[in-house]
Amino acid sequence: MTQARPSQLLAFFLCTCFLLALGAGRVTAAVAPDTGSPDPHSREVLPAPVEYRDVQWVQAGNKTLTTDIFVPNTGRKQYPVVVIFHGGGWLINDNRIMDAAAKYLARHGEFVVANMNYRLLGDNQNTTTMDEIVGDVLGGVLWVKEHISEYQGNPERIAVTGDSAGGHLSAMVVLAANNLSGEAFSPENLAFRPTYMPSGKTPEQIADNGELQVQAAVFSYGAFDLYRAAQGGFESPGNIFWKLGNTEPRGIMGKGFSVESAPELYKAVSPAYLIPDAGDRKLPPIFAHVGSKDTTTPPSAVKAFVDKLVAAGQPARFKEYPGKNHAFLDTGCNEFLGNCFDKDAPETLNDMIEFLQAHLE
Repeated sequence: MTQARPSQLLAFFLCTCFLLALGAGRVTAAVAPDTGSPDPHSREVLPAPVEYRDVQWVQAGNKTLTTDIFVPNTGRKQYPVVVIFHGGGWLINDNRIMDAAAKYLARHGEFVVANMNYRLLGDNQNTTTMDEIVGDVLGGVLWVKEHISEYQGNPERIAVTGDSAGGHLSAMVVLAANNLSGEAFSPENLAFRPTYMPSGKTPEQIADNGELQVQAAVFSYGAFDLYRAAQGGFESPGNIFWKLGNTEPRGIMGKGFSVESAPELYKAVSPAYLIPDAGDRKLPPIFAHVGSKDTTTPPSAVKAFVDKLVAAGQPARFKEYPGKNHAFLDTGCNEFLGNCFDKDAPETLNDMIEFLQAHLE
């Protein structure tokens, strides 16, 4: 897993005001050994899940994308499924940052959990674009639907979740599921091409048949407006995540495009602009949450997104957790943000389990 040096993490801490203007991104945790330990006061202690590590699911340029799959060890023949996308400002981290959360959900919620990797902006010689990352997560869900039965998962009962940048990506899965194309993403074609496709099918067929639909979603302190983030300097050297990822700052939509010249591209990858009216398309039940001390994706921004969902007639709920900062679902402890998984995560994970069980069982 990519970890930032202490000096880099300190730089992030000093850049909180900048990130507040962006309303997007996060920092990698200072990772302690992952115990995935339960909260003995709130949930029954169940056997540790069976783990399948580094399962390769697609080749994206020179980047091999993998997933870690956790299967409950409680004797059932089949379980509902949760797909996780990690955070890190689309520039740092991999799926191991969500190891503890994935194990907790599998062990205490009795879900098969697929903890996914996707391309970062710096991958493939710093050429990956945001629409390609969206294509990765859409393709990841298609792969899970096709293969998760091999790991005792029920492909008809799937939820997506993610935190920070992963919250953005899980929201894109929900909102872009019917907006697919076999052609390249462009100003003339604001539709996404999944990185993985089931054999014999086209993206258009997948969209028309509703094959990317999921049954529930949880967005953990997500970033929902990349258009405003780009206007606020996300693509500039002032965004510390480029340095943390050892990547030269540049436009996230590719060469020749900027938020000034092609705002439609940035809005097309921003969930805040993609919410349909429920009369046109009903979304799955959504739970969005954030900590009260979060200045990276502040409560006001997350609630504003949920308010838009509710105004459109969509089934969404919001919760703010008092005293919690950004990235509190990350594995281990982060001394600068004041988070530790064992202290801060179980309450929220238990709420997530209750919500997901209500809609997946």
